[in-house]
Amino acid sequence: MPVFPTGDIIDSHFRTSTLPHIWCPGCSHGIVTRALAQALDNADADKDRTVLVSGIGCSSRATGYLDYYTIHTTHGRALAVATGLKLARPDLRVVVISGDGDTGAIGTSHLVHAARRNIDLTLVCYVNNTYGMTGGQGAPTTQCGDITSTSPFGHLERPLDLCALSQAAGAAFVARATAWHYDLLVRLIAKGIEKKGFAVVEAVSSCPVYAGRLNGQDTPAQMLFAMREQGVSDPGAALGAGQFRIGELWDVEAPEYVETYHRQARGRAGR
Repeated sequence: MPVFPTGDIIDSHFRTSTLPHIWCPGCSHGIVTRALAQALDNADADKDRTVLVSGIGCSSRATGYLDYYTIHTTHGRALAVATGLKLARPDLRVVVISGDGDTGAIGTSHLVHAARRNIDLTLVCYVNNTYGMTGGQGAPTTQCGDITSTSPFGHLERPLDLCALSQAAGAAFVARATAWHYDLLVRLIAKGIEKKGFAVVEAVSSCPVYAGRLNGQDTPAQMLFAMREQGVSDPGAALGAGQFRIGELWDVEAPEYVETYHRQARGRAGR
């Protein structure tokens, strides 16, 4: 059996019997998942009252490793299942783990309406710009010009900005960080978990096997170093080619759907 690292976070937040994980060597999903575990720890999440919900894809395998109540749902439907769970059990803290292909393609309408309702869920979206589980096809977030298995001459479509979409649809909290900016990612996920309302944290990850190999980034380290340069934390700085904002992008207070729904239900029951 291969040896995997242990420590307080690993031992207390992971199902160690399921490790080592199945992600490819160098995949940043492991870094993002550890950041999520650290954020849950920082937010003092009660393991008996916290549920992690995932869909289908590389990122969604994380629910198999984290030692919480977990639900592994169908492709694109994690937010729909999480919505039903939160309505039935508003006392639970519900975190959704999803990928950009899961949330930004078949699940886009669920993202829009979860944000519009401002339902008290935290979405951690692992964004690696590809469908890594099924062969490296172009994804909604694939950058223009990138080589994929379905765009061997360069991707033609403009990428979908999930953070901008979430903000426009009505999310209460929107943030972004990368696997390189680990400490920032932990802080943002923890704040998203504690936020009352719909919180979206985009976690920029990497797929060295497909996206990297096909686009001149031959090692996982190259992809991480690229994240260091691409992520810009200064909100006043001009963005260069390939760069994006990281940090808190949007934070507002708005009526939360589940709370409003149950208040109305109690009022009608009292008539």
